[in-house]
Amino acid sequence: MIRHVLKRPLLSTAALAAVVAASGAGYGAATSSAQPGVERAAFALDAAQVRALQQEATTEKAEEEFLSRAADVAQADRAAARAAQEAAAAEAARQAQLEAERQAAAEQASRAAARDPRSAARAMLADFGWSEGQFSCLDVLWERESNWDHTADNPSSSAYGIPQALPGSKMASAGEDWRTNPVTQIRWGLGYIADIYGSPCAALDHSDAHGWY
Repeated sequence: MIRHVLKRPLLSTAALAAVVAASGAGYGAATSSAQPGVERAAFALDAAQVRALQQEATTEKAEEEFLSRAADVAQADRAAARAAQEAAAAEAARQAQLEAERQAAAEQASRAAARDPRSAARAMLADFGWSEGQFSCLDVLWERESNWDHTADNPSSSAYGIPQALPGSKMASAGEDWRTNPVTQIRWGLGYIADIYGSPCAALDHSDAHGWY
């Protein structure tokens, strides 16, 4: 616990000794006539008392320096905390901007795919390692299944969308917007074909043979 002491300027040992000796001598001279039996030494500080005064002054100085350093550290901590908060806010704003741009791009792609789903599917073939030649098979297959209509709903089987997923909710694995986004449906449908048949032409062969794929 920091002690509260009387503020005094620091004096060297020699200066303190001179002040104490002078005051002691003066006080002794003033009182020697009134109290002739009292020795001067009774009113002067010895070396140990001088050292004690110096130690007290030194301790007070150390306490003042400690408080000053503690205040500097606290101020630096507050500045660092403010900087961290500002950096976090800036990063959150950047991420929000990126997400907004991503959503805008996805919506634009969805609108384009709704106007021309075949072009969207053709552009995705390379993502699955297929050549352009596979598109002709895919075109026939999904023309047969849904006429490339992303809202196609088969009431007898609950198959839905361009690939006629059965049930349509399977396409949620490709995106929560599977009901309305043709890009999500196409991505899911191509993934299904890749996993089950290996290619659109193989899926078409199965559909030709069995009436479904």
